Amino acid sequence: MEIIANAIVLKNKKLEYQSRKIYSCGKERSKCMTNKNFEKGIAFCLLATMSWGGMFPVMTSALQHIDTYTFTCMRYAIAGALFYLVLCRQEPNRIPLDTASLLKAWFFGTCGFAGYQFLVFEGQRLAGAEGALTASIMMATMPLQAFLFNWIVRRKTPKLFVLFFILLSFSGVLLVITRGDFASLVKHPQDFGPQILIILGALCWVIYTAGASYLPDLSPVRYTTITTALGLGSAVVITAGLLGSSVVPVPSGIEVIHTIPHLIYMSLVAGFIGVLAWNIGNKILTPLNGTLFMDVVPITAFTVSAITGKVPHPVQIGGAAITIFSLICNNYFIRRENLRKASTENLPVSISTTTNMSKVN
Repeated sequence: MEIIANAIVLKNKKLEYQSRKIYSCGKERSKCMTNKNFEKGIAFCLLATMSWGGMFPVMTSALQHIDTYTFTCMRYAIAGALFYLVLCRQEPNRIPLDTASLLKAWFFGTCGFAGYQFLVFEGQRLAGAEGALTASIMMATMPLQAFLFNWIVRRKTPKLFVLFFILLSFSGVLLVITRGDFASLVKHPQDFGPQILIILGALCWVIYTAGASYLPDLSPVRYTTITTALGLGSAVVITAGLLGSSVVPVPSGIEVIHTIPHLIYMSLVAGFIGVLAWNIGNKILTPLNGTLFMDVVPITAFTVSAITGKVPHPVQIGGAAITIFSLICNNYFIRRENLRKASTENLPVSISTTTNMSKVN
């Protein structure tokens, strides 16, 4: 019996070793695939945010000829048509959405393609000559808003270090808005109307980005196409109301022609390529991680503006640096926390029965 017991023990040890080896190999392959997907997600998010960094200087020029509302409708009519062509090619046999999903898509599309576009670019116009820099810097508030959105809407209470970096990031935003003169917020709050519009617009894009997680069955291409179409519908209705009531003047044919070069960049590069790349990247990285890449927008905008001779105020640069630094640190600590949790996960249950078999006589 002892000989048989020892033989069984040796066999079980061999099986346990093979099991751990297979698990280790599978884990390595999974890690490799995860790294590849992670790198792909980073590439898509970087492509999107770099294209968006250039759109603020482009819009500064476009807004000299046409209003925000009409230009947005033209821009996404072109981008939306391209999204639809891609969708027809990739998903020809798609299943229609139910009413609840369509309502969700309409809400998120309206936030992204009406709320964000109208509020941000109208705020940029009202901000005057520094509008492009101000708008691009305000995009750095998106990661901060994403954490707050996750906290309030999804009831996920952040850790203390997250709260610290959120407050640090917010202090950087205040520096950007006030240029270091914090008392002006109380003395002249009306002077900060454009910045408030831009921040509200940024919040709309955070909501749009998070919307993909509420429609998990949709591919990035389909989510982009449907939300663009429904959001464009809302934008057209709003624009028609503003034009019809003479709140916004109807642009002439000459004014529209002057915006064609801007329209090409805004619809094809920042619209079609940028939005599609953004949704693909966020599908891989998750919205909370993806919004961190919005910090690339002000860097790109700073570069473009510097080339054109418009340099931001030193305090604004410092504020943007504080915001970006705090969000990068926050992301680092979150990743380290996730790795710590992952390292505590148990290996597969051992198939060894050594303890029991060793007692057999």
